[in-house]
Amino acid sequence: MRTFLSLLVISSMALAGCSGWRDSRANPSNWFGSGEPRRVVKSDGSEEVNPLIPERTGIFDRTPEDEVYEGTPVDQVTALSIEPTPGGAIVRATGLPLRQEAFDVRLVDVNAEDADDDLTPVDGVLTFRLSAVQSRVAPQGPERTRRVHVGRFVSDQTLAQTRVIRVVAARNERVSRR
Repeated sequence: MRTFLSLLVISSMALAGCSGWRDSRANPSNWFGSGEPRRVVKSDGSEEVNPLIPERTGIFDRTPEDEVYEGTPVDQVTALSIEPTPGGAIVRATGLPLRQEAFDVRLVDVNAEDADDDLTPVDGVLTFRLSAVQSRVAPQGPERTRRVHVGRFVSDQTLAQTRVIRVVAARNERVSRR
């Protein structure tokens, strides 16, 4: 039994010492290296583009001015929470539309002229409208299949001017006070 146990300990230590085998050139799985993605270029010099993949835009690109958000107010706001984060807070809201298939849910600043404007508290009240793009022909379905969640970051500078955060829906509103 002692011989078996000592042989087992020695072999396990030798096996642990071979961890360098993984990165060595003697390992056949390292012979060809890892694959790298490359763009496919046609013979005429133009790149082949997959029409299903949208064009990549930079983080500083703005949406075109002719693109308008077509969201309508969600029927009810069922929950509202403010979660502190470094540099601000995240306003999280849960809504309940009348029908299924609601998408592109947003907390839209009611007081801003453009969607790209900074958040604007009025008299210490920051008001959001819970909106979503909703289908008029989708089935109503049970409540759990209609529920939507959304969040929006609010900076410390905006929170310093804010005492109350309101989220307004079509039939109700939720309020969170400092």
